[in-house]
Amino acid sequence: MELWGEIGAAAGKVYSSIVGSAGPATVLEVKRKTKLDDAMLYMALGWLAREGRAQIDSERNVLKVKINE
Repeated sequence: MELWGEIGAAAGKVYSSIVGSAGPATVLEVKRKTKLDDAMLYMALGWLAREGRAQIDSERNVLKVKINE
């Protein structure tokens, strides 16, 4: 699979791991749920943010991700 396909698949994993959550998830929580490595996780988050499907905020030096539903 080419890199774009891998990133898209990772973005789907990230999206699925967060959607329906009661609130934002930390990047560490998403990493534990998806088992993605750092590089792929951050590329997937960028993909979702660029598409407007996720909002990423920093709170006390902790990145939190919220799905835009």
